[in-house]
Amino acid sequence: MSNAKNPRLIRRYTAAERTNHWIVAIAFVLLALSGLALFHPSMYWMTALFGGGTWTRILHPFVGVFMFLLFFVLAARMFRHNKWEKRDNQYLKQFGDVVNNREDKLPEIGRYNAGQKVLFFALIILMLGLLLTGIVMWRSYFDFGVELIRLASVLHAIFAFLIIVAIIVHIYAGFWVKGSLHAMTRGTVTPGWAWRHHRAWFRQVRGEPHQK
Repeated sequence: MSNAKNPRLIRRYTAAERTNHWIVAIAFVLLALSGLALFHPSMYWMTALFGGGTWTRILHPFVGVFMFLLFFVLAARMFRHNKWEKRDNQYLKQFGDVVNNREDKLPEIGRYNAGQKVLFFALIILMLGLLLTGIVMWRSYFDFGVELIRLASVLHAIFAFLIIVAIIVHIYAGFWVKGSLHAMTRGTVTPGWAWRHHRAWFRQVRGEPHQK
């Protein structure tokens, strides 16, 4: 779909999708900082950002639930675009061409490439893991027993570490593929960007038959 202000641009994300994405991103930063503050005494000083240790403990789980709900809405909207296809297997087999920017040798890519799809489902799994372990640890409202809480605490820390790594990869990819940040801030991409990075999606937007 073309952009009304500039017919040459292609709309990649709606205003609602971009708003949802950035609210989730802000919530994630707040959770990462408050979580690290509670994780180890050497980082406890960061609780001052949230009004002290007590407020940090109160706010962290509530912000976590808030982020999960918004992420669920975003993931539900994006799910159909992240379904695995045969060409995604070939994309992963040619990972050397991916990292060396030899995109002309890759199969035509839909709205998201295989790497983005792997990240998408990894985030869903990690988000669910953080939610479930977080509920077990939420002793103000639940009581699952000391042993289960200890196990949940360890798993929660592991899931948190993995999701931080995943988000760092996501941010790096956003800077690495020039034009991606514009898509998530302005919502549009150029036809050249779409043709180079997501050719099958470009053909779909233009109503052209895509090549398999």
